[in-house]
Amino acid sequence: MNAADVSIETIHHELTAFARRARASAGRLHPELSLVSYTLLGHLEDVGGCRATDLAAHYALDKSTVSRQVSALERAGLVERRADPQDQRVQVLHLTPAGTEILAQVTASRRVAFRERLAGWPEEDLERFAGYLLRYNAAAGGVTFKAAPATD
Repeated sequence: MNAADVSIETIHHELTAFARRARASAGRLHPELSLVSYTLLGHLEDVGGCRATDLAAHYALDKSTVSRQVSALERAGLVERRADPQDQRVQVLHLTPAGTEILAQVTASRRVAFRERLAGWPEEDLERFAGYLLRYNAAAGGVTFKAAPATD
């Protein structure tokens, strides 16, 4: 195995470990908010509401998967459907005040966890790491997340 292959194997291993930790920690941050639910709520907040089919297309998920997730979020009182002002036949998903509050709580908890984990890193390393993640996700094709504003 050459050096590039070793690096790719390490990246694969570490990203897999990261994904597993993220899924596992989601339930600890808020018991009724899975990683997928958190992601969907974040997208609804970022775009100011959208259709369930838009969520499915954005995340390349099956419509039935999104439908189940959205139904659970509605039952929990975190999301509501509203008629689209331009086309009353279309239902647009929006965060409820409770959804906005829970999303803010979980986001704040995640920021604290990241700050703790990265506390000893020099600023240049943080900038480089952020740039690499942006570049990697851009190459993955389309699923992007808005960078959060600094909260210091």
